[in-house]
Amino acid sequence: MVELKTDASIDAMHAAGQVVARALTAARDAARVGVSLLELDEVAREVLREAGASSPFLGYRPSFAPTPFPAVLCTSVNDAIVHGVPTGYRLRDGDLVSLDCGATLDGWAGDSALSFVVGRPRPADLRLIDTAERALAAGIEAAVVGHRVGDIAHAIGRVCRAAGYGIPEDFGGHGIGRRMHEDPGVPNEGRPGRGLPLRPGLVIAIEPMLIAGGTDSYHAAADGWTLRTNDGSRAAHVEHTVAITTSGPRILTARATA
Repeated sequence: MVELKTDASIDAMHAAGQVVARALTAARDAARVGVSLLELDEVAREVLREAGASSPFLGYRPSFAPTPFPAVLCTSVNDAIVHGVPTGYRLRDGDLVSLDCGATLDGWAGDSALSFVVGRPRPADLRLIDTAERALAAGIEAAVVGHRVGDIAHAIGRVCRAAGYGIPEDFGGHGIGRRMHEDPGVPNEGRPGRGLPLRPGLVIAIEPMLIAGGTDSYHAAADGWTLRTNDGSRAAHVEHTVAITTSGPRILTARATA
């Protein structure tokens, strides 16, 4: 069931989204060579605690998961696409890191992700991340009243495929509101003019995921959560929570720029 949010509800979701934005910014700023993934998770936890927010990630257990998720932050490094579980792994020079975070504040959820390189970047990694961000921007640009979910999917997929990257099968964005995952699903590839019409009050998480090697295949790691590329190539993941409004898309998880 698709729930349309009121203006007041969208404002409340913006407050939750700003907690997510601050948590991601703080974790990204703390990510340096030698810092562990568990330490990044603790940075994000502290931001949520200070805001009086809870984590929709912590303890989350969908049908595919063997155990509840143990952290507030997904930390996916190099060939990990999404859902990376924070461990004692210490970041190395040149690591490509994707961080995904959610927050629930006053009953409303926000969800966002970013990708970046620690230390000296490879040009190929910068191109991958730039393409992911351009795909996200294209998806957001298509998130307007009168379009359909397929228009968002097509906009994302066109950017990714034109650059020669793979798109993980069966994973994409989603509706969001009182719960982190709501209807509708928002694929990262699709046909324009198809799917649910976009109406004012619909709030969705748009999240391109790109595989550098150009294939779409992946596998679950031994922890049952982390999804890794089958070809061992690197991956990038970016995401924003976006409200459909009569004045255009409103990004609820926008991060402050330096």
